Amino acid sequence: MDPIVVGVIGLVAFLVMMFLGMPVSFSMMFVGAAGIIVLKNVDSALQVVVSDVLSQFTSYTASVVPMFALMGYLAGCTGIGTGLFDLAHKFIGHRKGGLVIATQLACALFGAICGSMPATVATFGTVAYPEMKKYNYDDEISTASIASGAVLAVLIPPSLWLIIYGSMTENSIGRLFVAGIPGGVILLIAYILVIVIWCKKNPSIAPATRRYSWKERFSTITKGGLIEIIIVFLLSLGGLFAGWFTPTEAGAIGAAGMFLITFIEKKLDVPKFKKAMIDTIKLTAMVYMLLAGGTIFGKFFAISRFPAWLGNVVVDMDMPGWFVLIIIVIIYLILGALMDEMPLILLTIPIFYPIICGTYGYDPIWYGVIIVIVVGTGSIAPPVGLNVFILKGLIPSVPIGTMFRGIWPFVIANTAVCILLIVFPNMITFLPKLMYG
Repeated sequence: MDPIVVGVIGLVAFLVMMFLGMPVSFSMMFVGAAGIIVLKNVDSALQVVVSDVLSQFTSYTASVVPMFALMGYLAGCTGIGTGLFDLAHKFIGHRKGGLVIATQLACALFGAICGSMPATVATFGTVAYPEMKKYNYDDEISTASIASGAVLAVLIPPSLWLIIYGSMTENSIGRLFVAGIPGGVILLIAYILVIVIWCKKNPSIAPATRRYSWKERFSTITKGGLIEIIIVFLLSLGGLFAGWFTPTEAGAIGAAGMFLITFIEKKLDVPKFKKAMIDTIKLTAMVYMLLAGGTIFGKFFAISRFPAWLGNVVVDMDMPGWFVLIIIVIIYLILGALMDEMPLILLTIPIFYPIICGTYGYDPIWYGVIIVIVVGTGSIAPPVGLNVFILKGLIPSVPIGTMFRGIWPFVIANTAVCILLIVFPNMITFLPKLMYG
């Protein structure tokens, strides 16, 4: 059988298995192994499975996942997210839409130590929404600000999605982290502009809260989480960007720093620490299995020559690179609204990465940030916006239709930022080039 046909059959088989409910990692692993058996032999397939599973679970590069995950879970279970929201609330909550903007700022700061979208939704769904409800904020803008703000957590480093992208494509995680900073800041500004315009058109949806005195504002700094964020950021990501240590070492320093800070301030007890460790183990096991499955699936695709064939087809059609990129972005937006984001990244990297960064020569660091923004858009867009459904589970009193109605302005903001960064790629690449050359 023609290898390319086998590749297409394998892709269809994987999608069928995934939608039937089989775990994504095992679907990728099974299809990849079966495809290699068809194209090579049983011994080759077994060798690939064993070596890839072992290499992923013993990889020094992949060990960055549990380090940053532990740092994020320690932060989440010790109430730092509450302190960040309280800090932003007291400084800008007295303005119209102030609590919504405070939520965005708190999500961005929380993302700097967490890097997890579900954790960010869960934290601010329980912290920010009750406060906005207390001041009669409209449910549409309240829930939408939380669901969209969580996208910042997977763009601003340390980002789990950028770690997975870097591991799958063998690109520098440090460069990807640096590139995520301007992308995250631009997206944060776009969200704030959406909120300002929305509140300008309809001031009643987000009334101002009471104004706090400067003494009350500054007293929050010492107990609101800002100092912890600065210390952890300087210890981990600051040291990484300065070249003092590797991403894995940065994660270890960050996790140790977060443990010491929360322990000294008596925010950490044995049950919370145990929960953080268990959650870290679960997340790490899931990510490692996904990476192992994705690697096996990618090798099957490479043997089938399907990506190379697809790249040649695109080149023969004589389409400009920007047009191909737009088509791929549209595919990501559609798939992102229909399936979970992490499997989507793992599935599409072996297909689209060789075309965009190989055939057309686009910067892989820039492409990684673009993909995270586009897939993040899918995490909030109907009909399967993961963030919205997580939030619905936390706030069952708000109809899902209300949440999705409020999310559309933020979906538009994501799309606008994506277009801006495609047209002006230097907005992302200038910082990695400045720091790494």
